[in-house]
Amino acid sequence: MGQKAWILRMHILDKLAQRIEKANSLLCIGLDSRLDKIPQSFYSDPHPQFAFNRWIIEQTHTYTLAYKPNLAFYESVSGYQALEKTLAYLHEYHPDIVTIADAKRADIGSTNEGYVHSIFDELGFDAITLNPYLGYTALLPFLERKEKGCIILCRTSNVGADEFQNLIVEDRPLWQYVAERVSKHWNQYHNCMLVVGATQPSVLKQVRHIVGDMPILVPGIGAQGGDLAAVLLNGLDSQKRGIIINASRSIIFSENPAHQAQVLQQQINAYR
Repeated sequence: MGQKAWILRMHILDKLAQRIEKANSLLCIGLDSRLDKIPQSFYSDPHPQFAFNRWIIEQTHTYTLAYKPNLAFYESVSGYQALEKTLAYLHEYHPDIVTIADAKRADIGSTNEGYVHSIFDELGFDAITLNPYLGYTALLPFLERKEKGCIILCRTSNVGADEFQNLIVEDRPLWQYVAERVSKHWNQYHNCMLVVGATQPSVLKQVRHIVGDMPILVPGIGAQGGDLAAVLLNGLDSQKRGIIINASRSIIFSENPAHQAQVLQQQINAYR
């Protein structure tokens, strides 16, 4: 097995650790490449979304731990082709960078088997975001892929999140129960992570206490207004890593994505 193939088959925690060390970065860039937001100059390419993604990767890969396409922006024939090309490009030229499918999948087990094949086998993502609402048994097709990352929604920062996530279950909010169940009962292959929004730093601190050094994906820095200092103060693990800090629009649609990525990487590292 060649080095590239070996890297692509690594356990998610090993791949994260190796890339953090190499790039000195906890930065994840969200490839939320909406067609109506892409500069017109990319429309001369037969695959404008892919051309834009490739340019963003070329500009920012030095500073990046992971890339996270939101699949909502690729759910068309041309979009799926762009996603395939983006993943193939990353596998070919940057196989050590972690790839996360922001899909928030959740369904019954047999349906999830189809999602597993599509996301992990066909597209080759390293990790996927998942919704815990259907429970452990339903998510087993994902969880049993021992080398792949299963990033479970825990406490999001969207308007309306309180409606369910703050419901009291066994004398504590539901998000605490999710954090405990995932870390203590679902993580037998050490491939689970959690999602906690950047606008919830006090929650992040409590989640970190519950899950120990389990990695946490933190969206919401940048356009959504999350406080980077508060996230790092409350979210870093015992090794001064353990969080994957995502920024999307504030980088990819900026005038200078390379500069924006470098600045954010440096700001993150200043707190480490």
